[in-house]
Amino acid sequence: MTDAPAAYGVHRWTTRSYLLLVGGGGVLAASVVTRNSVAVFFGLALLLAPFAAAWSYPRRLSKVDLAWEDVGTGPEVEIHGSLTGPFGASAGDVSVHVDPPPEAVVAAAVTYDRGPREIRFTTTWRLREPYLSERTSAVVTWSDALGLGERTLEGSRPELAVERLPPELHTAGEVRLGRTLALPGAVRTRFTSRTGEFDGLRMAAPGEPSRFINWRATARLGRMVANEFEAEQRADVVLLLDLRPTSLGPYYDRLLLRLGQAACVGLVRPFLRNRFRIGFAAFGELVEALPLSSGRAHGHRVVQAIQAARLAEVAEDAQRCAYGMRRSFAPGTMTIVVSSWTDDPTQDLAPYLRRVGFPLVTFSPSPLPLREGSGRLEETQERLARRLERLERRVRLAPLWRYGPVVDWENYESLEPVGRAFRTAGRRRVG
Repeated sequence: MTDAPAAYGVHRWTTRSYLLLVGGGGVLAASVVTRNSVAVFFGLALLLAPFAAAWSYPRRLSKVDLAWEDVGTGPEVEIHGSLTGPFGASAGDVSVHVDPPPEAVVAAAVTYDRGPREIRFTTTWRLREPYLSERTSAVVTWSDALGLGERTLEGSRPELAVERLPPELHTAGEVRLGRTLALPGAVRTRFTSRTGEFDGLRMAAPGEPSRFINWRATARLGRMVANEFEAEQRADVVLLLDLRPTSLGPYYDRLLLRLGQAACVGLVRPFLRNRFRIGFAAFGELVEALPLSSGRAHGHRVVQAIQAARLAEVAEDAQRCAYGMRRSFAPGTMTIVVSSWTDDPTQDLAPYLRRVGFPLVTFSPSPLPLREGSGRLEETQERLARRLERLERRVRLAPLWRYGPVVDWENYESLEPVGRAFRTAGRRRVG
């Protein structure tokens, strides 16, 4: 049957019906030419079969309700659901059509447990990436026993929210960087409380010590306001997401970008929790940046910017990225470059960013786990191909070690290699 569902209550013929109509018309034409009365009845039977199938639609199935849920928390997504309606003997003719999101593949087809009043169904998807937030819809159809036509059934059709949280860096508290940079125009205050440095203004509490009252702001606003202090920040980190297309093609580029977005989202929360200031930059045609800041509201803005990133149409010169980063952030800010690094070495961002003064940690989602088994090779040949591809990728990434630690990310469920890379960020290694 065709993939696009028909409108509710509208009967749709399948390709098999159109073949019967064409065949029946041909038989009738041949019977008229040959004056064969037997062929006339045969041709009429072929012509009337699709109409008879449409007439057999049970009118009681005007409303069928759907309820379903997502079971599990890992890369395997099990969808359990049920259909409720007066099916009776027509239970075997009702089916559910669910299209998985692009980031998932069907691991097990839909199976049914049919009854006269309820139909239970189960299907399994396998996620190709650790981060997913999609809403999926379903279409319930009735089709006749011969498969000549189908009709989309009405009823309750709630969307299913399939979510998988990104991995997190659980050892972010062990990260120690050299220094914390001040924002352009920021002024360090001499008056600190037990919680740290000046962060903003808040309404003064009853009995607030006078040394915390901001008298100028109080006179300007007409109400008592106090200085808000923040715990001492450990470091500043910029997440740089490379949006340029590669030679792998749009399909793998999109999957690798989703992996990079998952890694960035997974790093934001532990960094902010450990009092880092976070900045974000995306490089496609130009550098689009969010300045360094901290706090829950800023973390939400960074996550939104990461999720809104889209692949660029052309691969721009890497030197443009360095100029854009220099305009948006102060040199010396630790930068995590998230890129697949699969193209011409002249397009690498690392040498240009180091040249303008940014210390780097290169985080590269590997395409190898996504491509395993796609060549349909035998087991021995598959292992050999995997080793050769891994060696080729190591040779490709080796020159980047002279600019900073490199993380070749193959285990998509863990970000702990980033923590180990931070602990060696001051060391130099030539690959």
